[in-house]
Amino acid sequence: MLTVGTAQELRNAGLQWTPAALDLFTVPLPELENQIFVISEMTILAENLHGHPALTFHGSVEWALDHVWTGDALWIPREDQLRSLIEELLASKAEQWRLILESDDAGYRCTVETGDRRRSFQARDASECLAAALLQLLSSE
Repeated sequence: MLTVGTAQELRNAGLQWTPAALDLFTVPLPELENQIFVISEMTILAENLHGHPALTFHGSVEWALDHVWTGDALWIPREDQLRSLIEELLASKAEQWRLILESDDAGYRCTVETGDRRRSFQARDASECLAAALLQLLSSE
């Protein structure tokens, strides 16, 4: 899973989030440090509250939080979401492209090919590896 630090880097690089079911997020407050939430129709909904996008909590008895503004929450993209975001960016930038994710004992290598340009990224976790590629693509926009 992507670290909160890398998720923050993606946000700072301009990655936008439209909350959807099964998305992971955190609320960057000291009292909620290391708490990862999942949008679920049972407990957390993405909805408009007073005309503003919010994440509303239902049935949470362990702490008193009924909603968080979407802009105050930090999205933690999953591996499949990172892959889709990279593919969308590549498709919008290049006619021919390839995204390759490989693993070995050392971790993961993500290779992005566009035309005759080839860039590789390595990390111990697949999500971190894909996030490194996405960060590079976002910074080159």
